Amino acid sequence: MVCGEALQYQDKSAEVSCSYCKRSDSGHIVCPNGHYICEQCHNQDAMRVIEDIMFTAESIDPNEIAELAFSFSGLPMLGCQHAYIAGGALMAALKNQGTAHVTNDDIKEVFKRTRKQAHGGYCGLSGVCGIVPALGTCISVLTGAQCGKDREQRITMEAVTRVTRVITDLTGPSCCKAYVRASLKAAVEFLEEHFAISLPSAGEASCQFSPKHPHGCREMNCPYFGLKKN
Repeated sequence: MVCGEALQYQDKSAEVSCSYCKRSDSGHIVCPNGHYICEQCHNQDAMRVIEDIMFTAESIDPNEIAELAFSFSGLPMLGCQHAYIAGGALMAALKNQGTAHVTNDDIKEVFKRTRKQAHGGYCGLSGVCGIVPALGTCISVLTGAQCGKDREQRITMEAVTRVTRVITDLTGPSCCKAYVRASLKAAVEFLEEHFAISLPSAGEASCQFSPKHPHGCREMNCPYFGLKKN
């Protein structure tokens, strides 16, 4: 975002300063020229667009809403902006479908909670993709899950387990867009099973982002690669 050089992923965190806001931070991802962008600055432009899409979308298809967000030219190929797209798209679709009585305030709550656990690069550093807590948060908001509750917390954790599984099956290397597509499909199936809420399930998505993947697209190993454009 600063000089265009390929990013370097460090094994150990280092004290760094954001090239934009100058805030001190502990970071793992820098460029060869020493530039570093904190999560807040890295996300802010895309988040304004993502929030606008989620608050104004009229579709009941979370995949359609997510693909609209993918089309934003300022969205990085990889990054935890995709966690907000996943959680936001699912909640926006539920809001429009009406059964769960979801509001824009609920979508904002999903974004606030996601911000606590979705951090760039931590899919590799901790084994947890930010999309996982984002979709877990959706189920938590729907059920009112909290520490100490029984059924609500179990259902939320079961949803997280399923989303983690589908992401794991697509890993090598990471692709946030593939993760969103597969995770939303799993989430839609989960909502039908546990809440009897029906949303359109993911169909075949034609991915146009393969050339932009900085770590190398999985190509034929990805279910979304090379499909005929709709």
